[in-house]
Amino acid sequence: MSKGKFALGALLGAIVGAATGILTAPKSGKETRADIKEKADEFKAGVTEKTEQVVSQASDIAESVKTKATDVAEDLKVEAIDLKDRTVRAAEGAKKGFLDKK
Repeated sequence: MSKGKFALGALLGAIVGAATGILTAPKSGKETRADIKEKADEFKAGVTEKTEQVVSQASDIAESVKTKATDVAEDLKVEAIDLKDRTVRAAEGAKKGFLDKK
């Protein structure tokens, strides 16, 4: 079983367990609703925090990929210019050699 499926199962189990505990506790409706609201607020805060972390990590990864892509593009540009220059020099050398033999 993958870690993601296990984590999802554990999260769902925790939610069901918390909901069952709250709903079966010997409290008044008002207290139970307050407990449910508190747990929902805690869950929302946790989800918001995790979402912010994921967005931050995704942003960092995107920036890293962009930087690497720019570096690779620059390297390819330099290599292309070098290859062009070598090709021109080789063609000129071949032309000169051909003309010298005449």
